[in-house]
Amino acid sequence: MAAGAGLVAGLSQAPFDLPPLGLLGFSAAIWLWYRATSVREATLLGLCTGIGYFALVLFWIVEPFFVDVARHGWMAPFALVLMSGGMALFWGAAFGAARLAGGGWAIVPFWALLELARAYIFTGFPWAMPAQALIDGQAGQLLAWVGPHGANILLFAVAALPAFFGRRGGLAVAAVSALSLVSLPAPEPSTGPILRLVQPNAAQHEKWDPALTERFLQRKLDYTAAMPRPDLIVWPETSVPYLMEYAEPIFARIAEAANGTPVVVGVMRMEKGKLYNSLRVVGGGPSAPLYDKHHLVPFGEYVPFAELAARMGIFGLATDRLGGYSPGPGPRLIDIEGIGAALPLICYEAVFPQHARTEGGRPRLLLQITNDAWFGSFSGPYQHLAQARMRAIEQGLPLARAANTGVSALIDGRGRIRGAIPLNEAGYVDLPLPDVRPPTLYSRTGDGPYGVLLFIMCGTVVLRSRRLQR
Repeated sequence: MAAGAGLVAGLSQAPFDLPPLGLLGFSAAIWLWYRATSVREATLLGLCTGIGYFALVLFWIVEPFFVDVARHGWMAPFALVLMSGGMALFWGAAFGAARLAGGGWAIVPFWALLELARAYIFTGFPWAMPAQALIDGQAGQLLAWVGPHGANILLFAVAALPAFFGRRGGLAVAAVSALSLVSLPAPEPSTGPILRLVQPNAAQHEKWDPALTERFLQRKLDYTAAMPRPDLIVWPETSVPYLMEYAEPIFARIAEAANGTPVVVGVMRMEKGKLYNSLRVVGGGPSAPLYDKHHLVPFGEYVPFAELAARMGIFGLATDRLGGYSPGPGPRLIDIEGIGAALPLICYEAVFPQHARTEGGRPRLLLQITNDAWFGSFSGPYQHLAQARMRAIEQGLPLARAANTGVSALIDGRGRIRGAIPLNEAGYVDLPLPDVRPPTLYSRTGDGPYGVLLFIMCGTVVLRSRRLQR
């Protein structure tokens, strides 16, 4: 039953997007936990709930291993089992610790605390956080105030109501479920600078084929040269098919096609023997702003203990170089002529709320370039898009997103998609940049206060339980 509850809760995430089922599944899991008679039983319930949830929402994790089946295909089942099981361990620990602490409302802070831990421990993997299911409705605007972890606290608290208050609690869950379906009003038209998002739609198994390289490059150049001229053009991650050190002829072709408009491109580069996954601005001024991705995907962009892993036949997915990419120095703003300050996010970095904040001031927009061809065509690309929408709501900033195979989209500061290119279609779209909203509470505080709050809540529960046992 617990695995079924997790599976139902997973239907709240993209591409299903049924947020009431999230509350239903979490309520069922808490109801089962509330009736557990031992720490072991509670832990097992949490583990099974997590397995049901993560096996569904992380099913896309097998897709990258099928790009090169001969080399990586054997890893696919292990990846799904290890990832869903590994994430489920956090939920098992939360359920067990909450029962050990005395039961009652302890499940709410302990579950939220372990979700916070999942976002940071072992480089973090906050994929498909429960609060992510709220982004389409009015309830999703909570993210601007309390962020994903504050929203998780509230979500779990509502889900716990039926276990403690029976029918009245169920009515409260139904009311909140209805609120999660209330959509946002249509946005006002924007008069900001025009952004062009370019989506070449190069399938991952074709992207680096030498026979097709020129075809995909020319497609991007044609989209770049199309009239009328926008104010900024954005290409996807690793959209330049050569190392930056050898790509000056390509940059010249891009600048010629853009005719003075700055173009953001994804490119790999080498420096002092290290390989970087980078973003560069071509044209639009004498400077060429550069950003290196700093939060890399384990076993995708780099391999821990690379030499040992290579002996075992384990190699990175995104690069054949032993050890993979090297991390850049960290988040930083870049200045784009005619636009202003932008905060770059390369692919996976948009999954992390903390990376959408920087100490260097507030940007005009968040700028994500990505290659979601790795994620297949079912759930992965849509979940990645949902997380980008979360970052926009949390920061109150527009987010421009160029994805190789989609979904390329322009998102406003309330998480609404102003325009997009569908998945697995080649094309471009010109859209006016939405206005910046006033700084949100969460953009000022980040996750720190919620971590402190959850430790205090959990500590209070433990101390109260010990006093009652005396």
